[in-house]
Amino acid sequence: MVRALALFCGLGTALAQGNPAIDMPGHLRIAQEAAAHRATRRVTQAEFMRMSREPGTVILDARSREKYDQLHVKGAINLSFPDIAVETLRSAIPHTGTRILIYCNNNFANAEGLFPAKLASASLNLSTYIALYNYGYRNVYELGPLIDIRSSQLEFERR
Repeated sequence: MVRALALFCGLGTALAQGNPAIDMPGHLRIAQEAAAHRATRRVTQAEFMRMSREPGTVILDARSREKYDQLHVKGAINLSFPDIAVETLRSAIPHTGTRILIYCNNNFANAEGLFPAKLASASLNLSTYIALYNYGYRNVYELGPLIDIRSSQLEFERR
């Protein structure tokens, strides 16, 4: 009886720790779908530049506001990754069909202070792509290569 009570209490504790606003299985499922979608949406520097000049295209910088203000791709809007949510996306990019170009710290070499490198598996491009996909944005393209910032053809600006 004591053992059954202990098991029941343990189960109750595990269930009580559940949170319907956090869904790891759903996240992993969406991450797999996004990974398959992303496979054909990584672009070269030249493609990124060409696409960025086309009307209606948004360049999204999901780094912190501080890093964005220090230096960002010219014309990019900033929506810091922790701030990506239903309302902020609706305000910044109202239409889910909008073409969005993303880049992150791990796209630029020799710029550690401005674009501090993350572990490859923790690259902000990955998190941003998955989040945008999860919110219904499918017209997303990612800057693919690692570019030496000293020889980049991209234009940068400071805030």
